[in-house]
Amino acid sequence: MYYQWTGRVDENAKGKRIHQVVQNTDINDLKKRSQKCLGLVGFECDEGVKRNKGRIGASQAPNEIRRLLASLPYHFVDMEIIDIGNVQCIDNDLEEAQAQLGKKVAQLVKNNYIPIILGGGHETFYGHYLGARGALGHDKKIGMINLDAHFDLRNDDIPSSGTMFRQILENDKNTEYLCIGIQELGNTEQLFLTAKDHDVKYIMEKDIHPLQQTFAKIDEFANEQDYVIYTVCTDVINQAYAPGVSAPAPFGLDPKTVRAITEHVVKQENFLSIDISEVNPQYDVAEKTVRLISYLIAETFMHINSSKR
Repeated sequence: MYYQWTGRVDENAKGKRIHQVVQNTDINDLKKRSQKCLGLVGFECDEGVKRNKGRIGASQAPNEIRRLLASLPYHFVDMEIIDIGNVQCIDNDLEEAQAQLGKKVAQLVKNNYIPIILGGGHETFYGHYLGARGALGHDKKIGMINLDAHFDLRNDDIPSSGTMFRQILENDKNTEYLCIGIQELGNTEQLFLTAKDHDVKYIMEKDIHPLQQTFAKIDEFANEQDYVIYTVCTDVINQAYAPGVSAPAPFGLDPKTVRAITEHVVKQENFLSIDISEVNPQYDVAEKTVRLISYLIAETFMHINSSKR
C-alpha cells in the first residue's frame, strides 16, 4: 500500500518540497543505481509493543510521519528518493512481518539505496537487521547503534519490542551492539547483567555530554565494523518534546542532542541504514512527536546527501 504524497506547492517560487520529489516505486521494479539513493519503507506494526505490554498505536506512525514530512522543503538535488510503501503486520504475525520487512530492506541495499525505515514499534529493528544481514551476507561485521533509554535485551519466551538485540547477539556472532542513552530507571539489574554477558557497549544518558566524548566512542565503535546500522527509539527523547511514544521518558534527551548524535552516525563512512521507531500518534499532543521526527528524517536526508557517498 502506497502513501499518496501531497502537500503545499509554492507557485512561481524557487525550490520544491519533499512531496514533489518522492517517487512511489514497486520494490520489484528497482534497478541498481550507480550512486547512493534514499529508499523509504514503512512498518505498520505494534504487535511487539503489545507483547511487551507497552502502549499500542505505533502502527499508525509511518503515514503520519509522511504527512508532516511531505511539505518540508527539499534542499538537495542529487539524490533520488523513493517510497516502496508499508509492510503490514497481518493477524498479529510479527515474525512474518519482520521477515517481509527484511526482504524489502535487503532489496533496497542490494540496489544501492540507503533504507530509511519508518516504524512501528521497536520490533521494527529486527526486520531492519534481517534486511542488512540478508544483503551483506554472513561474513560482514555489523555494528548496531541504538539511541534508546532501554537495552531491549529481555529474555522473554516470546519475541517482542524488548527482545531484539538479545535475539540477534545470541544468533549472530558477527554483530556488536552500542546503545546510547541508557537510563537506570529504564532497565532492571538483570538487563545490565545481560548487557555485560553479551559485551554490550553503552553510554548512560547522564554521560552523553560532552558530545565530543560520545562522538569519539561512536567513531571507535564504527571503525571496528564493516557496516553500521542505526535505530532511534523515540522514547529516548524527553516526554516534554515527545509525548507520543510507547514508553515516555521524563529524563530523556533533548531534541538537539538526538539531532547531533544522528547526524554523527549517518555521516559515518560505513553507515548503511536507519529506522525510527516507537512514535505513537495515538498519544501525541499537538503533533509534537510526529513533527519532531519528520524534521529529524528531513535533516537525515540532508546529512546523507552532504556526505557525498
